[in-house]
Amino acid sequence: MATRKYKQAAIYESSPEQVAHRVERNKIRRKLLKEGKVHKGDGMDIAHKKAMDKGGSVKDGYKVESASKNRSFKRDSKHNLVSEVSKRERKK
Repeated sequence: MATRKYKQAAIYESSPEQVAHRVERNKIRRKLLKEGKVHKGDGMDIAHKKAMDKGGSVKDGYKVESASKNRSFKRDSKHNLVSEVSKRERKK
């Protein structure tokens, strides 16, 4: 297993692009909390129908799904998103 590079992660997470993505994700989460569709600690994620890594946004749509399902996409050796189709969906 590779060692984590915390300094690089902090720099990446504080970049203007990533801050904007985080703001967008948090805004949707707050909206769905008010509507009662998600709850604190329920293990659910707000998933974009088109991944932000692939140029998606709130305008493309979003859905509520389990954290494990939302985070199970195929990634390459650099941990970039390769496919928006999860292993479970590929088996179908």
